[in-house]
Amino acid sequence: MDIQNKTVLVLGGWGLVGSAVCRQMMPEKPKRIIVTSLLEQEAKEAVDLLRTEYPKAGKNFFVPWWGNIFVRHALKDTARDAILQNRDTRGMLIDDLLDELTMPVLERSSIYQLLQQFKPDIVVDCINSATAIAYQDLFHVAREVRKALRAAKSDKDSELHDHTERLLATLYMPQLIRHVQILYRTMQLVGTTTYVKIGTSGTGGMGLNIPYTHSEERPSSVLLSKSAVAGAHTLLLFLMGRTPDAPITKEIKPTAAIAWKKIGYGEIKKRGKAIELIDCSPEQGFKLDATLKLHDEKLMFKSTNQRLQSVYIDTGENGVFSRGEFEAISTPGQMEFVTPEEIAESVLYEIKGGNTGHDIINALDNASLAPTYRAGFMFESAMREMKRLEKEHKTHSIAFEFLGPPRLSKLLYEAYLLKLVYGSVDQVANASAKSMSAKLEALIRENVQLRSQIISIGIPILLSDGKTLLRGPEIKIPPYRGENELKITEKFLNAWAHDGWVDLRTKSMQQWKSRLQIILNEVTAIPKGDTSSRQMRNNAYWDNFREIDPGKIVGWIFSEEEHGKRMKA
Repeated sequence: MDIQNKTVLVLGGWGLVGSAVCRQMMPEKPKRIIVTSLLEQEAKEAVDLLRTEYPKAGKNFFVPWWGNIFVRHALKDTARDAILQNRDTRGMLIDDLLDELTMPVLERSSIYQLLQQFKPDIVVDCINSATAIAYQDLFHVAREVRKALRAAKSDKDSELHDHTERLLATLYMPQLIRHVQILYRTMQLVGTTTYVKIGTSGTGGMGLNIPYTHSEERPSSVLLSKSAVAGAHTLLLFLMGRTPDAPITKEIKPTAAIAWKKIGYGEIKKRGKAIELIDCSPEQGFKLDATLKLHDEKLMFKSTNQRLQSVYIDTGENGVFSRGEFEAISTPGQMEFVTPEEIAESVLYEIKGGNTGHDIINALDNASLAPTYRAGFMFESAMREMKRLEKEHKTHSIAFEFLGPPRLSKLLYEAYLLKLVYGSVDQVANASAKSMSAKLEALIRENVQLRSQIISIGIPILLSDGKTLLRGPEIKIPPYRGENELKITEKFLNAWAHDGWVDLRTKSMQQWKSRLQIILNEVTAIPKGDTSSRQMRNNAYWDNFREIDPGKIVGWIFSEEEHGKRMKA
C-alpha cells in the first residue's frame, strides 16, 4: 500500500514502539499522523517531540489524541479504578462488555469515536492490549468476590450468591491457565517427551464475517470467546515449547471443518436426546402482544408422537449435519473441510521428526521477532551510559520493582550489599557467613538512604535475628490473596524471605557464598588459553571478578540455579 498522502493512526504512539513507527512513517510522506496515548500529557509530549524532530512537517501534521480505547468515549479519561468504584460507571462498563453489540454500544465506544473523527487509512496498533486487559488481575477480584460471599452467610441460599459463584466458575482464563499448568507439570514429572495438540481457530478458518452463529450477533461473543481462548491456548503452548524441561510441543490447528465419521439415516439427536416433533396449527397460533416469551414451560404444544429422522453426515464432536448444511458449509468460499486422516498424517509426521509446515508452534517461533544482533551490539553502550550517569550523580541503580518478580529486587539488593561491604567475589568467598550477616546488617542500620530505597519499593529487610523486619506500608511478598493478616510459621517465613525479602540471616549468606563459589569454579575449569567461542562466562565476562556485578550475578542465578534460562532465540 502506498502510504503517501494517507492518514495514519498510531495507537500507543507515545510508547517506545509507537514513537519509532511514527518516525519510520515520515520518509513515506503520509498526509498526517494521529498519535494516541492513554494520558493527555503523554500524547502531547509525543507530538511535541515529533514536531521538534520534524519542523517542516507542519503544525497540524502530528495530531495528539488521548484516552482509554477499551471503554466508552464518555469514560475514556476516567481512571479505571474510579470507574470500578462508582456503581453507575461500573454498570456502564459491564453493559458495554456483556450486552449484545448493537449500534448504540458501538457508537458510544471511544475507539469508534476516534476512528470516526479521523477516518484513518492506516492503523498501527502499538498498545500492549494483552497487558492492558490481563493486568487488571481477574484473580484478585475473584478472590474479593469469594471473600464477600463467604462473609454474607445470610445470603448463602440466595440466587445472587449462586449466580455469582457460577460466574466465577465459568471464567475462561483461570480454567485454561490451570489446565496448562497441570498438564505441563504432570508431563514433566512422568517424563513425557512429545506433546501434540490438535487445536482450533474457533471459526473453522473463517474471519469475523463468519455467517455461522447461534445468535443474532455476528459473530457472537461466545464464538469469539472460543477463538480468543484457542489463541490464548496456542500462546501458552508456545511458552511451553520454549521451556527446557518440557516435552517437545507442537500444535496442528485445522482451519476448516473436520469431516466425516459416517453417513447414514436415522434419528437426529441433540446432546444425546432425540428431537421430538411437535405441532402448532394455525388455529392455535399465538397472538403477538406487548411481550414475547422465549421459553415458557406452561405452554402446551401438541406432540406428533414422532421423532426427527433424516439423512445425516456425522462430523464427530461438531455434531451431525443435514445434506444441505454440509453442502453449504463445504462449498468453496465457505468453511470447506479437511479430513481427520489428513490431520492424523500430519500429527504422525511431526511426531517422527518431520516438518509438515502445519505446526503452529514452529510457525510462531519462526515468525516472531527474536533478539537481534543490533540490540546486542548496542547493549554495552547502554551500560556505559548508565554507569557514567551513576558516577555523575553519585548513586547506584539497583532495582525499582517494576519488572518483577520481587525475588529479582531482593537478589539484586543482596548482591549490591555484598558489593558495598566486600567489593569482590573473592572477598565474599573468603569471609564467614556469620561475619557477612553482621556486616551487612551494620550497613543497613547505618545507611538510612539505602535502607529507605529498599523498603520503599515494597521489599522488606529481614535482620540477622530472623525476627525483626524492616518494612514500609506495602510489601510485595507475600502477595495479597484476600486475607490481610497471615499466620507466621517458620515455613512461611522462609518462603517469604526466599521470594522477596532482603534476607540478612546467616543461612542466606551461606547460600551466597556457595553460589559465588560455583561461579568461581566454573571459570577456573576453563582451560588456560581457551579463547574459543565455547565459553561465554569466562574471566573477561566477569571482568576478572574485580567487583561484584549484581545484574550479571542475578542473571546467572535465574538461568542456572533456578533453571529459568531462555531456550530459543
